[in-house]
Amino acid sequence: MNEDTFNLEVRKFLKKVGVSSQREIERAVREGIAAGQLSGAERLAVTITLEVGGLGLRHTIADTIALE
Repeated sequence: MNEDTFNLEVRKFLKKVGVSSQREIERAVREGIAAGQLSGAERLAVTITLEVGGLGLRHTIADTIALE
């Protein structure tokens, strides 16, 4: 295994996850506010699960996102 290549690939993947996840959360919140489902002052529970096929790795992170 080439440690430099592996590190770069992991970082590229995590950047892709971070950017696309942020976009989806922002879109959903804006749509929720526009539809009247959210007031814009909530704290939203958020969970993400990372799975790596072939390794049996399953890692879950849970937190809250404050809108105000």
